[in-house]
Amino acid sequence: MAEQDPRFTYAVNNTQVVRPPRQMLATFGTTVIRYYLVTEPVYLDLDVAREVKESVVREGTVSAEKPRVVTPYYLSRLEGFGDNARNYLGELVQEHGPNAPGLLYAYKNEAMETSFVSGEAWEVAAKIGQRLDNENKRLAAVILGVDELWDVSLLKFIYDMTRSSVEVNAAELYASGLLETEGGVPREARQRIQLLLEEARRGNMDPSAVKRELERWDLFDEYQDQFFSLFRRRKYP
Repeated sequence: MAEQDPRFTYAVNNTQVVRPPRQMLATFGTTVIRYYLVTEPVYLDLDVAREVKESVVREGTVSAEKPRVVTPYYLSRLEGFGDNARNYLGELVQEHGPNAPGLLYAYKNEAMETSFVSGEAWEVAAKIGQRLDNENKRLAAVILGVDELWDVSLLKFIYDMTRSSVEVNAAELYASGLLETEGGVPREARQRIQLLLEEARRGNMDPSAVKRELERWDLFDEYQDQFFSLFRRRKYP
């Protein structure tokens, strides 16, 4: 196993969520969180004397899609995994079975603005947090991170946010019966497939994306009539 980059470890250990969001990730919808990532400028490491302390504030949004119910078998069919990841998925299959349900979270980061603000980083972060509290911004967070590896600090925040939400998300999915399986496939996945088919019928999705999802679940034969109906419904000049 490759040795962990010490800079990565340093960034993770020196990331602090000063003001977390006031609610967890939604189970049945998309969650958009505004973040303020405050860091000490990297130039301070160069022993450059400054009379006025400055901090860097990076603003952006993290969009968390509705958590998807997946299985080790499904994950093994996704593209982009290397040999080590596939070996790990093989271990999951042996330990829990190919159809054991789990949750998959997908995120999108959109950076919005970077600015320099007078004051120590911790002081700036505290002031932003207080303002968000006063404005009752429930889906906003303030993160104290490391300038050179600010993206690692953001990932640490995303990981912690996911970990704090997964138990509630799983409980709500279980209560709705969406973690139960039908033919080895979670009900939530079958529900998602029907939504994908409907979007394709409306012309809002490429049918090839539907086909890939069916193949990942090994369900193409079962849904092939509905899939081919997508083309029969279309009229070409």
